[in-house]
Amino acid sequence: MSELLEVCALAELPAGERRTVAWEGTEIGVFNCDGEILAIEDVCTHDGASLGDGPLDTGACTVECPRHGALFDLRTGAALTLPAYIPVETFPVLVEDGQIKIEVE
Repeated sequence: MSELLEVCALAELPAGERRTVAWEGTEIGVFNCDGEILAIEDVCTHDGASLGDGPLDTGACTVECPRHGALFDLRTGAALTLPAYIPVETFPVLVEDGQIKIEVE
């Protein structure tokens, strides 16, 4: 059964910013990609680095692993470049009454 995890007010996450939240031992990175709010598991599938610490490209909606440079698509979770090749999990995002919420299971 899924539940909604409250992240923050939409006004607290301006374009180009990110935030990390924890849910049952999982770190989730929440990104504002030029107004599109996206959420992915905050771990590089290559070596476990925090993707929330990496450079964010809001034009392409990608984040780069800060350790070895693998790029991940924030919309799909796909690993776009080596050394990562396994995608990260994505989470549905809702914005209700000015609050960002993530659907988790």
